[in-house]
Amino acid sequence: MQVGDKVKDFTLLDQYGKAFTLSENLDGGYLVLFFYPAAMTMGCTAESCHFRDLGAEFKEVGAKRVGISADPVAKQLEFSNTNSFDYPLLADVDGQVASDFGVKRRFGPIPVKRHTFVISPSMEVELILASELNMNLHADKSLSFLRGKVAK
Repeated sequence: MQVGDKVKDFTLLDQYGKAFTLSENLDGGYLVLFFYPAAMTMGCTAESCHFRDLGAEFKEVGAKRVGISADPVAKQLEFSNTNSFDYPLLADVDGQVASDFGVKRRFGPIPVKRHTFVISPSMEVELILASELNMNLHADKSLSFLRGKVAK
């Protein structure tokens, strides 16, 4: 996946077992989709909590936040409840969406690479962030980018 690419629509279950379809959740605004390796781990908790803590700021720029990992629905629900997340966590159990975005690992114990995609209302990728170690970078840089879009 590259900046400018059109995202293939997908439907996955969220932490409550409810179907989440990308195209139905753009509502004329941006969507920040962040892939994290595994729910309930230290780094993923830090990253996901930072997205939670910046919820009001993302709302101000008209953007939705959505987390996605290979964890099953029950694990996503536990992760969400433990950390009081106010956004969907999607269960990409078979890794198809991660594969479509080019973040599925081919081998090893960690199923996906930590990447964030800012998706426009027309379903185009406008920003891609990749960092395995800087947990705050994903939310901070996405928000900064979106503030620049709103200011124009």
